[in-house]
Amino acid sequence: MRPPKPEPPAGLDTIASPDEVAQILARAAQRAAELGLHYAGAVTPPEAWQLMRAQRARLVDVRTNIECHFVGRVPDTPNIEWHGADARARELFLHQLREVAREDEALLLLCRSGVRSHRAAEAAAAAGFRQAYNVLEGFEGRLDGARQRGHVDGWRFHALPWIQD
Repeated sequence: MRPPKPEPPAGLDTIASPDEVAQILARAAQRAAELGLHYAGAVTPPEAWQLMRAQRARLVDVRTNIECHFVGRVPDTPNIEWHGADARARELFLHQLREVAREDEALLLLCRSGVRSHRAAEAAAAAGFRQAYNVLEGFEGRLDGARQRGHVDGWRFHALPWIQD
């Protein structure tokens, strides 16, 4: 049996205070240290939403265009596909990333489950984006016992804003 879907997080429409933002970033940095990450840190979807609402970070979706179209996407979020298997694909990703973001701003990278966005965050950090963060759990989250996504964790599971074309 699947766990019940959570209610939307309390304060979904409120903006995090400077202290709350600092706490989120401190937790993200602590996760980076604990996990040995080579980028600024990792945030949960609700933390990412709070950083976005406070205008302290920019979300970039690194899934394929077709995933965003058919599965859903976060409104007003640029989509830059991560196909980082080779140097040319990484360079294209970084070029497109530089078109939508500055190297000194906080970037929240989101994929389906947090795996591709981890690799994208590594590449972004290596290219000079000092505040690259992976959004843990991704948009759809981990597979459940029935091998389906969206029932355990992820952006949609947390009832954060999203749309579908």
